[in-house]
Amino acid sequence: MEKAIVIKNLRKEFGLKVAVRDISLEVEEGSIISLLGVNGAGKTTTIRMLSGLSKPTGGDAFIFGKSIRNEMNEIKNISNLSTQETAVAPNLTVLENLEFMAELYGLSAQEVRAQVDKIIQMFSFEEVKNQKAKTLSGGWQRKVSIGMALITAPKILYLDEPTLGLDVLARRELWKDIESLKGEVTIVLTTHYMEEAEHLSDCVAVMVNGEIKACGSVEELKVLTAADSLENAFVSIAQNQIAYSGNELTDTL
Repeated sequence: MEKAIVIKNLRKEFGLKVAVRDISLEVEEGSIISLLGVNGAGKTTTIRMLSGLSKPTGGDAFIFGKSIRNEMNEIKNISNLSTQETAVAPNLTVLENLEFMAELYGLSAQEVRAQVDKIIQMFSFEEVKNQKAKTLSGGWQRKVSIGMALITAPKILYLDEPTLGLDVLARRELWKDIESLKGEVTIVLTTHYMEEAEHLSDCVAVMVNGEIKACGSVEELKVLTAADSLENAFVSIAQNQIAYSGNELTDTL
């Protein structure tokens, strides 16, 4: 299977602060990878570099073989980002939000209609498509925001805290929508909800102080730390500095 993302010694500095420390990582096409870490671990900074919102200080990353350093225009044609903030126009209807985003990306009238219809069906927007976004619940607004990010049929989708602030039922409903994309879209997900990462992820990378300290499947991380849950595995890795090197999970203690 083709590597959708190959990160090589990626680094980001803000003055004297190193936010991302020379990380390397590979992501399989069609998979879901979760970046886990406490606030300030470097997760969002990593996504911002991969999506072209921030330039790396060092290293590089390749999105389907294209460098984020000098081929970002091509990369933006095959990727999209849904940020922590719900990116909907509150006074537009769901349908108008989707159409506006499709037209903004330069889709033809025929493509707009096809893509909007696809997103409406995918997220079951039929019953709310003519409602103004501001009248929707937080869960529905998050769905619309992610639907807008998918309007261009990207090969890569970055989801930064997609269920932040949602109640349990809305969160689980959104999980189903994200899960339905598996195999078709490569998803990089950041989340503080361990249950979410455990449920959705093919692979989990734990970031501590800008470094990837461990990376593997949920079961691999549990075995590595002798933990009975991903949350306990995460705490063990974050506190004890268990490190990942190459294709092996290695305990440095």
